[in-house]
Amino acid sequence: MPSLPSLPSFTPTARRHRMMIVRPPSRVEPVHQPLLRSESVVDCAAYFDGKRAPGCFDPIEAITRVRTEGRGFVWIGLHEPDTDEMTVVAELFGLHELAVEDAVQAYQRPKMDRYEHSLFLVLKTVCYVEHTAGSAVEIVQNGEIMVFLGADFIITVRHGAHSQLTGVRAGLEADPEQLAIGPAAVMHSIADRIIDEYVSVVEAVEDDIDEMENSIFTTEKSVDIEQIYLLKREILGLRRAVTPLTPALRALSGTPHQLVPAEIREYFRDVEDHLSVVTERVANFDEMLTTLVSAALAEVTTHRDRRYLRDELRAHAGTELDLRIPHGPGDHPRDVRPAVPAAAPARLAVGQAAGSRTGARPTGGGSHPLRTRLPAGRLDSPAFGRVVTKM
Repeated sequence: MPSLPSLPSFTPTARRHRMMIVRPPSRVEPVHQPLLRSESVVDCAAYFDGKRAPGCFDPIEAITRVRTEGRGFVWIGLHEPDTDEMTVVAELFGLHELAVEDAVQAYQRPKMDRYEHSLFLVLKTVCYVEHTAGSAVEIVQNGEIMVFLGADFIITVRHGAHSQLTGVRAGLEADPEQLAIGPAAVMHSIADRIIDEYVSVVEAVEDDIDEMENSIFTTEKSVDIEQIYLLKREILGLRRAVTPLTPALRALSGTPHQLVPAEIREYFRDVEDHLSVVTERVANFDEMLTTLVSAALAEVTTHRDRRYLRDELRAHAGTELDLRIPHGPGDHPRDVRPAVPAAAPARLAVGQAAGSRTGARPTGGGSHPLRTRLPAGRLDSPAFGRVVTKM
């Protein structure tokens, strides 16, 4: 009797994890993905004992050498990489998919996320835009820097045209002792540089606020409400950049972590102190601009009322008016209303002068009708500016 063919063997498929956390590979496997664009890779280097190793401009070559020798770390600087390029980097260094997604999309809130084998820090960058008074369209430019920190690598992803990290890298390479501490020292230097930029921008914005305050409370200068609102909007942008960063830096300075040595946590504590000063000044600016907006609106309203009064008086210059001046308790402002033209000569009598000319001042409530002819001359004197008209 012929035997039945053997059934094929089946192996159970592995369940997919809900959260993909990839451990850094001990041996770098070749990544069959599109290569990184040269314009996306700002710089790439491997560091051993605080010194930059010659060559190693390719990320795969750099991390291969570091993990083969079992020492040193890789620092890769990227500028606005696309999804494919970040996929290459993620597979090469074992980055978490959620952090990679944030790095590509940008426009993230300042934060610090902890993963099993890495830290992910988001920092907002700012840059003051020079402008002439009263003609600003933008005062503060915003950008972002994302930092991936691992045991043997640090990857920076920058969005925006400003806040280049070339100076940070050059300063660290000139200080091998600090760079030899590891990738955490690079993260500290980046955060310290960005906070210093906050301080510079805050000082420049403070000068703008002082100049705007002078323009509001100086009668010779016109008030530009749009510029005040623009500056207030920029201050709100600064506030969104500095306020959420405080808990992130506090976590780096106060919470022990295997990727952040104790000596670096002390440096982060100093950065946190500088950030608290910036946060307080930005909050004060916001309150000050709110007050300036109210003052500017009041000033604009006053100027408009005075201009309206002058226009009305000019329109009736040379015509005969009936001035009804209230007197007695609870007086109201003068009530200026046109009267029927009369052929009789004009008689001018206002306030107590009216009583002196007529010989007796009316008593009690009511109004005292006086006839006068307004002069056709200058009508913008302080006396006219204080009159309230009801036409």
